[in-house]
Amino acid sequence: MAADLKTRAIVGALLIALALVALWAGGMAFWLLAIVAGLLMSAEWVDMHKGDARAKRVVQFALSVPLAILAPIAAGPSFFALGLLAGAAFFVAAATRRSDLARGVVYVGLPVLALVFLRERPDGLLLCFWALALVWACDIGAYFAGRTLGGPKLAPRISPNKTWAGLIGGVIAATIFAGAMHAQGLPFALALATPLLAVLSAGGDLYESWLKRQAGIKDSGTLLPGHGGLLDRLDGVVPVAPVAALLVILTGVFA
Repeated sequence: MAADLKTRAIVGALLIALALVALWAGGMAFWLLAIVAGLLMSAEWVDMHKGDARAKRVVQFALSVPLAILAPIAAGPSFFALGLLAGAAFFVAAATRRSDLARGVVYVGLPVLALVFLRERPDGLLLCFWALALVWACDIGAYFAGRTLGGPKLAPRISPNKTWAGLIGGVIAATIFAGAMHAQGLPFALALATPLLAVLSAGGDLYESWLKRQAGIKDSGTLLPGHGGLLDRLDGVVPVAPVAALLVILTGVFA
């Protein structure tokens, strides 16, 4: 158990370090990391939904088009890229006759588009770090509060290990993080929305747990020792990133 926890901590720290380096560099480096993660996540989605090798190729081919458009040397994050993402989902549905695989294109592609969009804003480093790190803060707070306090289960039929104490601890940790970010220039409206995004992050975690229960598997993949797959590690980012991007648009931040 201690060895597993150590492995999980080391891998988690390395993943955060890699994300921070790419985030700091921005441009092509961040785009490249984002699209590689997106393509790997799409493969896990197909595996989780019992798709074959042909289905995986179709999904990754279709997804690669909107992801390529996001590159700084191409059109970048835009409504055009969003339209291409919708078109890719339609193509997958037509080519495979499976709506679940088409949903995977949106499930994976939308957060990638949102993160690249956030990073490309004038204060993109701050905004994108906020969207990613609030999920990290929520995960850390939930882990320690859940392990320390225990108590009633949050959704025992979906994820037996998650507790209400963990959810509350995660929201508190994200709220403290939002306060620190506000002191560094994060607009008050986004700081105020952070606790709600923390709840959304927990919801993304539960949704992926439900998907895995439906598929009869423990992890979405085996890529990350101690964590499972990328979908396991990024399940909170998937719903948070698009909503964070939408909040930035609606509030006209840094426009």
